[in-house]
Amino acid sequence: MQDGDDHGPDDGADAPVRKIIHVDMDAFYASVEQRDDPSLRGKPVAVGGSSRRGVVAAASYEARKFGVRSAMPSITAKRQCPGLIFVPPRFEVYRDISHQIRAIFRDYADEVEPLSLDEAYLDVSADKAGLGSATAAAKLIRQRIREETGLTASAGVSYNKFIAKLASDQNKPDGITIVPPGKGAAFVQTLSIRRFHGIGPVTAAKMEGLGVFSGADLADKDPMWLAEHFGNSAEWLFRLARGIDHRRVKSNRPLKSLGGERTFFNDLITDTEIREALAHVCTVVWDRAAKKGARGRTVTLKLRYADFRTITRAKSVAAPILDGNSLLAAGEAILAPLLPTEQGIRLLGVTLSKFEGEEDDEDEVEAAPADLLSLI
Repeated sequence: MQDGDDHGPDDGADAPVRKIIHVDMDAFYASVEQRDDPSLRGKPVAVGGSSRRGVVAAASYEARKFGVRSAMPSITAKRQCPGLIFVPPRFEVYRDISHQIRAIFRDYADEVEPLSLDEAYLDVSADKAGLGSATAAAKLIRQRIREETGLTASAGVSYNKFIAKLASDQNKPDGITIVPPGKGAAFVQTLSIRRFHGIGPVTAAKMEGLGVFSGADLADKDPMWLAEHFGNSAEWLFRLARGIDHRRVKSNRPLKSLGGERTFFNDLITDTEIREALAHVCTVVWDRAAKKGARGRTVTLKLRYADFRTITRAKSVAAPILDGNSLLAAGEAILAPLLPTEQGIRLLGVTLSKFEGEEDDEDEVEAAPADLLSLI
């Protein structure tokens, strides 16, 4: 994208032309482990717990060829890839590298919006580094990441966040994709609906049941049809199918939620076991909330049963939760109607959200990802 590019009809007539880069590290956790332990290079690696109740936090590209994916139960991953090598996560190391990468980003953009440790949006419209184009900035950022960290990153360059994020995944690993103004709708409409960021598996399955498999299929549907089947999401879906996204890159992204979850080696059966687990997870969550000074009003409980069926239940209170005992009380109030359980509990999680001062932002299409601490 060169300076002076005209925006196309899919860019929104009244929106400013932005130059957005989405940078996504390649298999970040697993790549760090392969970088630091040469014996792991070229081999299928999973970061996570290897026990019967472990979960894959990240998988190398060698492991992904066997279908190993993050959030997959470790026992399933080992069945699909018998030679899979498990390594325990080192989150402090990943955080340190993430800070190093973000420092590189700030040499090229004042507006940097991290989504997680391994990805971020950058608005380079102001051309802070004087390189003349967003494409040149993206190439130099990727080069510096490789030279300074020994890791690779993929990048998407476009005129809005939605397309930049899709583009960064187009040529992974270690690739770059540029989608200039005027080409966004055509690019989006070539993709499977399951590639759309913000459309989860349940919604994607519903769409496929209605004959919508691609961005082109979605673009063929008129607003009335979308409203009939998808309610308040109709306008958002209508825009996405045409490559329209007016959200800004926000460098001071507000904390939307934080939480913790724990997977158990043996299923929890008794009410006492489950309540003790809830108390432990609430303690972890409150410690994190207290460190951040976060006071939320909504508590969400997540339970995964022995058959992998997962449910979530939420409760909101009138005033912000001010201490750990109040958080636990809210969690117990949610849990009580779910007891006794007919089958064991293999995972329990608690999330705190709706923080003080938080306002709904109509400009923000995608919610900030939950700040989860996985206790495996």
